[in-house]
Amino acid sequence: MKTTLLKTLAVVAVGGLLVGCATDKELRAEVDEVRAIAEKAAADAAAAQSSADAAMAAASSAKAQSEETEAKIDRMFKKAMYK
Repeated sequence: MKTTLLKTLAVVAVGGLLVGCATDKELRAEVDEVRAIAEKAAADAAAAQSSADAAMAAASSAKAQSEETEAKIDRMFKKAMYK
């Protein structure tokens, strides 16, 4: 997500440097292009965050199931030792 933000900022900076050399029409086109890139970057970041959240939820569920299984095995082992 940070690299996407850095790329977006770099594009905006380059667009800013071109301000002195461009006509109003060219400038507006470049600003629109930069805006579109920034919006796409924001959408990509949101999608990545959503995927990361889903992965975290799956990992938490797997961890809970693993801990439950470990507890069951431990109880079975202790029960077998008492026999």
